[in-house]
Amino acid sequence: MRKRRDNGESRLDDAARAGWLYYVAGNTQDEIAAKLGISRQSAQRLVSLAVSEGLVKVRLDHPLANCLELATRLRERFGLALCEVVPTDPASDSSTLGVADAAAAEMERRLKSPETMVMAIGTGRTLKAAGELLPRVDAPDKKIVSLTGNFTPDGAAAFYSVIFTMAEVVNARHYPLPMPVIAASPEERDLLHQQIIVRTTLDLAAQADVTFLGIGELAPRAPLQEDGFITKAELAALQKAGAVAEIIGWAFDAEGRMIQDLTNARVASAPLPSPERSLVVAVAKGEAKLPGIRAAVSRPLVNGLITDEWTAGKLLAER
Repeated sequence: MRKRRDNGESRLDDAARAGWLYYVAGNTQDEIAAKLGISRQSAQRLVSLAVSEGLVKVRLDHPLANCLELATRLRERFGLALCEVVPTDPASDSSTLGVADAAAAEMERRLKSPETMVMAIGTGRTLKAAGELLPRVDAPDKKIVSLTGNFTPDGAAAFYSVIFTMAEVVNARHYPLPMPVIAASPEERDLLHQQIIVRTTLDLAAQADVTFLGIGELAPRAPLQEDGFITKAELAALQKAGAVAEIIGWAFDAEGRMIQDLTNARVASAPLPSPERSLVVAVAKGEAKLPGIRAAVSRPLVNGLITDEWTAGKLLAER
């Protein structure tokens, strides 16, 4: 009997993986067959099984056993309050696939919860993708606050500002931070922070019950530089100082320590929320972001993580 039950669970695992590759990652049945090393007919049957067993609705409704195990080990290793691991599509180089879907599901669950809540939101490609995946949600008792400014240094709207994306589908009170991500000088940043509307938003951010953050790499093609928030020379200075990643503009090194001065002296974002008083969830995956993810969960700068199988395996393989 045990063997039969194990075989059944394994079959559902295979069906769940095939369903994820088909409905979430957008693979054809031929591509699924190649990736799983099975025939096209077997791939077709697995996708059909995922539907017939109710594993596929709008989102995949069956966590893979390996993902569950990795999430449990990550929680234990890093003392995480929340951890979700999604499957990895080995042929995709997307930095958002899967993790954005999981983040959207977690946001939706909390927005639909009965208790009042302040939700703080970071910025970046992954969180914007998550915001675009949210269904319409009626949450008039919730407040959603941006932790970072919504403008580039030249006054243009920040393309990856998440709060405006969420405002299109979530009926809640939204509080953007009306200022640049990085000010021209420390004095300008201090002056902006003295404005009543900014001060009120920063105070609200400090009360967040749950926070969702992206992690930006500070490699040669760092989004912070490519999107116009810092110059190439400033990026080079951060790298020389040991910076490996940034969260809402705050640059930190491989040990999770904030870089002294440089662009951090001009960051206009709210301070990073403390994981000691609330749930702070990083949503990130991939090789480029691995040093930042490792530092964030180790220090810890966060106590929650949504990532993928490959990244989870790399985190657990390190001593």
